[in-house]
Amino acid sequence: MAVSVVLFTSDLRLHDHPPLRAALRSADEVVPLFVPDPGIREAGFDAPNRRAFLADCLADLDAGLRERGGRLIVRSGRTAEEAVRVVRETGADEVHLAAGVSRWAVRREEELRRELCDRLVVHDSVITAVAPGAVLPAGSDHYAVFTPYFRRWSQHPLREPHGAPRRIPVPAGVASEPLPSRQVAGTAPGLAPGGESEGRRRLAAWTRRGIDAYEDRHDDLPGDATSRFSPHLHFGSLSPVELVHRARARGGSGAEAFVRQLCWRDFHHQVLAARPAAASDDYRDRHDHWRSGHDAAEEIAAWKEGRTGYPVVDAAMRQLLHEGWMHNRGRLLTASFLAKTLYVDWRVGARHFLAHLVDGDIANNQLNWQWVAGTGTDTRPNRVLNPVAQGRRFDPDGAYVRRWVPELAGAEGRAVHEPWLMAGPDRARCDYPEPLVELSEGLARFRHARERG
Repeated sequence: MAVSVVLFTSDLRLHDHPPLRAALRSADEVVPLFVPDPGIREAGFDAPNRRAFLADCLADLDAGLRERGGRLIVRSGRTAEEAVRVVRETGADEVHLAAGVSRWAVRREEELRRELCDRLVVHDSVITAVAPGAVLPAGSDHYAVFTPYFRRWSQHPLREPHGAPRRIPVPAGVASEPLPSRQVAGTAPGLAPGGESEGRRRLAAWTRRGIDAYEDRHDDLPGDATSRFSPHLHFGSLSPVELVHRARARGGSGAEAFVRQLCWRDFHHQVLAARPAAASDDYRDRHDHWRSGHDAAEEIAAWKEGRTGYPVVDAAMRQLLHEGWMHNRGRLLTASFLAKTLYVDWRVGARHFLAHLVDGDIANNQLNWQWVAGTGTDTRPNRVLNPVAQGRRFDPDGAYVRRWVPELAGAEGRAVHEPWLMAGPDRARCDYPEPLVELSEGLARFRHARERG
C-alpha cells in the first residue's frame, strides 16, 4: 500500500491545500506530519502569542483530520531528521511540502532535499496568492516598486481553490507526541483564537458584512473594520488564493481595496525571496546613523510601553500588548514615530513587533518597517507621519484613544490627541506623560540626519 507524507508548516488547513491533495492522489494513505523544530526557537521566532495561536491551529487541524478518518502526527526535533524517521517507519515514497520564502524555510528545504533526495516533492507557496518569482519584470529577479507589480499580479491567472478532502486515511501505528498546549506563559490577555474553523467563520462573516465597506473604513481606528485575517494568513489557516477569489466574486470597491492589500503581502514575499538579507539589512541604504538602545534607551522603553505622550501612538502600542495584534494604521503611526520622530533604528521596532505580534511574519514585518523607515521600497523615503494629525483624521472622536489610554477618558475635543492643551486643573489631574519630544524637534533631527547621511 503506497504511503505519502505531507509536511505541514505555515499551511495549517485542510481547505485548498495542494500538497495534501497531491499526496492523496499519489498514495493510498497519507501521514499528516507537523514538526515543532527547535530551530524556530533558536532563531527567535517562537514568541508566546504565536505559540498559543499555533496550538489552536494544530488542535483544529487534528480535529478536522479525525473527522475525515485521520489524525495529525506531531514529532519534535529537526525537521529533516523527523521526516526521514517517518519515511523509514512507514515506507513512504514521497514527502510533500509547500515552498517557503524566509532564509529559515529555504534552509529547511535544502536539508530535506539532502536527506530525502527525489522523494521530496516541493509545491509552490500556499501562503501567497501568487508564488514569489511567478511574475518578474524584464531584467530583474523581482519587482522593487509595488504599482507595476500589482498590475502584473492582477493579470496572473490564479488556480481554483480546492475544498477539503472527504477522507484522509492515515497508516495505523504511527506514533505521535501530544498536541502542544495553548497555555503559554506571556501570552497577551486579549489574544484571539486560532485555527481553520475560526478562520473560516471569520471569512464567512466578513465577506457578508465587512468587505463592502473596506475601502472607506480600513483606516478607521475605533471602527476596527479590517478583516483581522493576518494571523490566519501567517499560519496558513486561511488560503490567500481563496480570499482573492471570494473577494473578486463579491466585487465592488471594497473588495478591490482588499485584494490590493493581499497583493501587498505577496509583494513583500517576492522581495524577501529575491533579497533574503532584507530581513535584517536595509533594502536601500540611506546611510542612516540610527540611535539605538545605548543612546535612546528611555525613549525606546516609553515607546514599547505606550508612554510617549502622543495618545494615538500610545493607544496602538497598548493594543499590541493586550491583543498581540495592532490595527494597520496604528502600525504605520507607531513605526513612523520610532524610526523618524525618535530616529531609532527600525530593527529595534521590528524586533519588538515580532516579540508580540501573533501575525509576526518576517516578510511583512521587516519590509513594512523598512517601508516606513524609508530604507525599503517606499518611493518617498523621507515622509513622516504626524501622530497628532493622523489621530485627528483616523480617530476623530477619540474613541480609540479612550479605549486604550484610560488616563484620557475624560479628555474632550482636541485635548484627546493634544492633552497638553488641557486647562491647568484638568492637566494636573491627568496622569499622562508629557511628550517625549516635540514633533518639530524630531522632524528637524531626522531631516538633518538624512541630509548628512
